[in-house]
Amino acid sequence: MSDRAERAMTIEAFLAWQKHQSTRYELVGGQPVAMTGARIRHDRVTGNALTEIKRQLRAGGSPCDAFTADIGIRTPGGNIRRPDASVLCPPFDEDAMFLDRPRLVVQVLSDSTERLDRLVKLGEYQGIDALDTIIMIDPARIEVGFWVRNADRSWHVEIVTDPKALLAMPGLGLCIGLASLYERVLPSAA
Repeated sequence: MSDRAERAMTIEAFLAWQKHQSTRYELVGGQPVAMTGARIRHDRVTGNALTEIKRQLRAGGSPCDAFTADIGIRTPGGNIRRPDASVLCPPFDEDAMFLDRPRLVVQVLSDSTERLDRLVKLGEYQGIDALDTIIMIDPARIEVGFWVRNADRSWHVEIVTDPKALLAMPGLGLCIGLASLYERVLPSAA
């Protein structure tokens, strides 16, 4: 057995270890991987998405709730990922540090992780049976990847670039406008 396999952390060991760290980590292949910091536009988009999702869930009387990247998402391969926002519906375990039944995940792309997000994390998220919607937001330009499950549980994707467009998620009672996601976000100079 390789040293890496012998040193692989279980999810329980990782969560206990993470409690004592000042930086957020994901668990990937049994190894902790540090999360990078965010730019202002990334953080604004994240805040906008979380605020709008929470507002609409509460206004609609939904029992579901939105969570930050502090709550991890367990993917079928045993990794713990930290999307920028996620939605879980009851039942809740108030002491849980990760979810394995999210209905929605929102990933705001970063220059340093965009390839990983689009190629690896997307596939991991798509393997979560309970997940109905994945939103990947490019904070540098108006471009949102919007994945929704069809009735046969296959995935349909739409790349949305119209700032007036709406992302409809009737199963969660959400309809989010791109304008609200990009509110106060300045375009990238690059």
